[in-house]
Amino acid sequence: MICEGCKVLIVTIVKKGWSQQVIEASRRAGASGGTIIPGRGTGIHEMQTLLGLRIEPEKEIILTIVNPEQTDMILEAIVLGAELEKPGNGIAFVISLDKVAGRVHMFTKEEEEE
Repeated sequence: MICEGCKVLIVTIVKKGWSQQVIEASRRAGASGGTIIPGRGTGIHEMQTLLGLRIEPEKEIILTIVNPEQTDMILEAIVLGAELEKPGNGIAFVISLDKVAGRVHMFTKEEEEE
């Protein structure tokens, strides 16, 4: 089954070790889970050195697919849970998804019958 125009992706990028706070906050707000991908930062807050060697801090990228009506509540929970209002703690943004396939547990019975 392919769901067209019915989901939203919340992308959250945080320091390594903070993904659990993001997942827990989003679940409390109604999300069913998320996918965590490792990454590394190159922004202004990542330009640090140790003994003359550049340190590339590790990041975690959390992908959370939600229903559009849940977006604001879950995004706010993520902002609070990961303390994203503090500089250098991370960023979260929302992308509308045109099509989603393979996430059957997210579709309601009515959608499955269509």
